[in-house]
Amino acid sequence: MHISEGVLSGPVLAGGAVISAAGLALGLRSIDYDKLPRVALLSAVFFVASLIHLPVGPSSIHLVLNGLVGLILGWAAFPALFVGLVLQAVLFQFGGLTVLGVNTATMALPAVLGYYLFAPLLRRDGKTAPVVAAFAAGFCAIFFSAVLTGLSLYFSGEAFLGAAWAIVAANFPGMILEGLITAVAVMFLRKVKPELLGMRPRVE
Repeated sequence: MHISEGVLSGPVLAGGAVISAAGLALGLRSIDYDKLPRVALLSAVFFVASLIHLPVGPSSIHLVLNGLVGLILGWAAFPALFVGLVLQAVLFQFGGLTVLGVNTATMALPAVLGYYLFAPLLRRDGKTAPVVAAFAAGFCAIFFSAVLTGLSLYFSGEAFLGAAWAIVAANFPGMILEGLITAVAVMFLRKVKPELLGMRPRVE
């Protein structure tokens, strides 16, 4: 869901930069020494997962996993996703440097929202509530990322309205896929590394 260079208007670029700067500041403050390897690992997961792209107008769709990143990292999702986006822009020309703020905001804001909405449900006993919460986190993260990307295009010019709707519609299969992958990953982590989800370690 990278937006390409030269598409967005100046005010939209400035707004995205301000939002991302605030998110990065909050995210960096939340990272301590013990959390740093976790942030680096999930940044790498995002970087690798995002390498396969399907062009959709001025944007593209791909596996993002920002829902999973948000569930584990909270506000630290901002620096994790930011680093991945910088590397993609520099190494592969995905997105670009001028749109880095907007691309970071459209992916990291839904990740943080998912953390506050669904992370507490992952700690409940049983399987139904955690599975549903994990699927919803993955699904909603892509949905809101697509909506924010569409709004960024629309606010840059009404001529992009059709492209904005196309991005949201084209990402619907990705929403379901991300929900399923996030649910599987969360249930696996609940068994082998529950502390990553804010749960107590398993006692053998």
